[in-house]
Amino acid sequence: MTSSAAPSVISPALPVLAEVVRSGFVEGHHRGSLVVLAADGSVERSLGDPTAPVFPRSSNKPMQAAAVLRAGLDLSGERLALAAASHSGEDFHLELVHTMLAEHGLTPADLQTPPDLPLDPVEAETYLAAGHVRERITMNCSGKHAAMLAVCAVNGWDRASYLDPSHPLQQLVHRVVEETAGEPVTAVGTDGCGAPLMAISLVGLARAFRAFVLAEPGTAERRVGDAMRAHPEYVAGTRRPDTWLMREVPGTLSKMGAEAVQAVALADGRALAFKVDDGATRALGPVLARSLRLLGIDAPVVERIGHAPLLGGGGEVGEIRAAF
Repeated sequence: MTSSAAPSVISPALPVLAEVVRSGFVEGHHRGSLVVLAADGSVERSLGDPTAPVFPRSSNKPMQAAAVLRAGLDLSGERLALAAASHSGEDFHLELVHTMLAEHGLTPADLQTPPDLPLDPVEAETYLAAGHVRERITMNCSGKHAAMLAVCAVNGWDRASYLDPSHPLQQLVHRVVEETAGEPVTAVGTDGCGAPLMAISLVGLARAFRAFVLAEPGTAERRVGDAMRAHPEYVAGTRRPDTWLMREVPGTLSKMGAEAVQAVALADGRALAFKVDDGATRALGPVLARSLRLLGIDAPVVERIGHAPLLGGGGEVGEIRAAF
C-alpha cells in the first residue's frame, strides 16, 4: 500500500532562538529561523534557514485584506484593520463584525469560520461565564471572513465557495502574496479558519511587510498598512503584543501568526520575520523583543513584550528568554 501523504523533509538542526529556564536550570529550547532586513531591503542578519518556505498563517492577513481592496470593496479605518485581524473577541470586535456583515445584507450564518471561543483567554472566560457557546463570529478570523463575503456580494461572486482556492478572490490573494513577497507561492494549504494559505519564505514575508509600509499612499497595500497602524486594537486586542507595539512605536506594522510566526516592519523599511519551529507561541514575545533590539528599538514596550515568566507554585521561578 502506498501513502498519499507528502514526504517529510528533515533539515539540519535549526539554531536555538529561545531557552526555557526554570530555577536557574535550562530545561528546554525553542529552535527556529529569523531574518532581519535593512532599510534598503537587503538581508542584514539571518538565523536558521529563512529562505525555506513556511506557512505564515495569520501573518498573511495584510495581503488578504489588500486583495479585498483590489477587488473593489471600499473599506477604511477600523473596518479595514479588522479585515486584517486576528481579533481577541472583545465586544467592540464582535459588534463591528456584525455591522460589516449587515452592511452587505449578510449575517453570521454566512461565515464559514469554524465555531470558536474568543482568542483572548480573559474574553473567553467572560464569554463562557455569560452562558455563551462557540460561534462562528467569535472565531478570531471573522473580520477577515466578513470582508471576503462582502467583496463577493459587491462583485456578484459566489459566496458559498468563497474559500475555494479557485475562487476569483482567492486567486487574487495568491497574486498579492506573490507580488508583495517578491517570490512565488510554493504551496497552498488550508488555514485554521478554512481560508487558503499560501507558503512563502521568511525573507519573502519580511519583504511583504516592508512593501506595506513603503507603498505609495492610496494603494491597497498602503491603505491596509495605514489602517492597521492607526487602529491596532482592531488588529489584535487590548491585551496583545501586536497592539502594544503598533501603538507605542509609531509607524510600526506588526502581525503574528499561528505556529509562532511573526512579521514586523518599521516606517523606514527595516523589517523582520521569524518562525519558532515547534510552533510554541510562548517563545514569541522573547524572540520578538530580541529581534526588535537588533533593529535598534529600545522603547519600554520591548521589555513588556519580552517578559515571559515561568511559574512554580503560583510564583515566578524562571523565564523564557531569547538565546541569540
